[in-house]
Amino acid sequence: MDLTSGSRATDEMGLTGLVQALDWVAAGIEMIAVVLMLIGTLRFLAGVIPGELGGDRTRRSAGMNAARIELGGYILSALELLIVSDLIHTALSLALQDLLFLALLVAIRSAISFFLDREIGKLKEETP
Repeated sequence: MDLTSGSRATDEMGLTGLVQALDWVAAGIEMIAVVLMLIGTLRFLAGVIPGELGGDRTRRSAGMNAARIELGGYILSALELLIVSDLIHTALSLALQDLLFLALLVAIRSAISFFLDREIGKLKEETP
């Protein structure tokens, strides 16, 4: 009986279990990000629809800006969580192609976050 092969098998099983657990954690983080975006969408609609149905132009515009600021916050939070999930997936795979894909995803999401954050800042300045 070879003790080293049994020990190696146990280590591989432990690592396999850890990889599977972290994969589930990453999937959970992705689901939380999706839920955040859905909540943000619902809150956005709840803020915009009443203003569109009635009220003067100034009140409607202020309500729209407030709803956009809030939605932007939800989107930014979800993007940050998606980046965390992508980092976990890439750390688990260790493939160069996955690392390049991660770099592209992070660059795109960071650019979206940057411009969205700028737009939110401008909206906050305009909103009394």
